[in-house]
Amino acid sequence: MKTSLFNKTSHSDHCLRVSPVFSMQQAISVWVRDPRIQKNDFWHAYIDYEICLQTDSVYFTKKISTVRRRYSEFVWLRQKLQANSLLMVQLPELPGKNPFFNLNNARQISERMKGLQDFLKQILQSPLLLSDSCLHLFLQSKLSVSKIKACAAGKTHYSVAQAVQRCGLRRFHSEDDLQKALKMCCDSDSDSSDPEPQMKDLEINKAASAASLDFMGSSQEETLSISSEST
Repeated sequence: MKTSLFNKTSHSDHCLRVSPVFSMQQAISVWVRDPRIQKNDFWHAYIDYEICLQTDSVYFTKKISTVRRRYSEFVWLRQKLQANSLLMVQLPELPGKNPFFNLNNARQISERMKGLQDFLKQILQSPLLLSDSCLHLFLQSKLSVSKIKACAAGKTHYSVAQAVQRCGLRRFHSEDDLQKALKMCCDSDSDSSDPEPQMKDLEINKAASAASLDFMGSSQEETLSISSEST
């Protein structure tokens, strides 16, 4: 069950614009956006985020992609990249794990998204990390962490390249669609200095989302309020 936390066409979209990262004079642009509540069951929920990537770098065979990842998967990625690089690269830190992280707190969600995006922006500057199969599968495949590990180790019937190619653009069916979405993100950023209107929009959107999930019981909204993100 998916619950979108931000209106994708309003200024509360929270698509955080990143300046292009240049590798070998080629641009890699990455965005973390569109947080959504995903429910494991009635009592347990977590938030995942959409990662949008656009590049002309030779390191990537797929130039445009979108995938969804949760915070715990970012934690795994950092640990894996650090181990694979044999400590030759000091990886940037992720936003800290907050034991009081609340699925209804717009400010906490926004801060976490920015931290996740800054993390990706920095690791994409390293040629050593860009050669890591786990990073490519994380950014451009739908594989779970366990399947990423298996694929990167050559233990699957499909290759890394095949796993990446199987991942479609999902919402963005063409480069024009992606460019339109990114333009809206940039427009949103120009008006994002004050978080209060964004938080008000978030409350409105959450109320609408709760209403749409009414079939799960009258206590649905209360459940979302007391649930904290699982790792």
